[in-house]
Amino acid sequence: MNKRDLLQAGFRYAYSLTHNHHDAEDLVQEAWLKIYAKKGPIENKSLLLLSIRNLFIDRYRHNRLVHFVEYDEGVIGDTSFRAGDADLSMEEIDGCLNDLRPEEREAIYLKFVEEFTLSEIAELTERPRGTVLSLIYRGKSKLVRSMTYLLNKKKEIAG
Repeated sequence: MNKRDLLQAGFRYAYSLTHNHHDAEDLVQEAWLKIYAKKGPIENKSLLLLSIRNLFIDRYRHNRLVHFVEYDEGVIGDTSFRAGDADLSMEEIDGCLNDLRPEEREAIYLKFVEEFTLSEIAELTERPRGTVLSLIYRGKSKLVRSMTYLLNKKKEIAG
């Protein structure tokens, strides 16, 4: 994996944790510099993601408050979720994702976006494999409930 792909993967992961473009950039830059200073050129995606996660946790503990900001449409693009005759906007999907606990959102991101295995996620997040499985299951269930509710609400309004 080249450096550009590593940075992109790191940014996507940091963004999934922070929901803020600038904070994600800061996390990636700080993680990259720390790893580079200690180990030289970075070629391991897992090491970068672990470093980003640890920095995020450190900041969370320091601040004891995490601020989540809506997606910037220019960064994410115009994507939507379609089920039958109804659409969910990116803003609505973001609302559903914000309903998840940060641990659930992180596990879902690593599984479905970065395509890590459960064992890799467990190792990266320093959680038991069963806990990761539970986080993904609960997170998916919450997303399905939230999205179904929104879709049904839209159908009622339209019909």
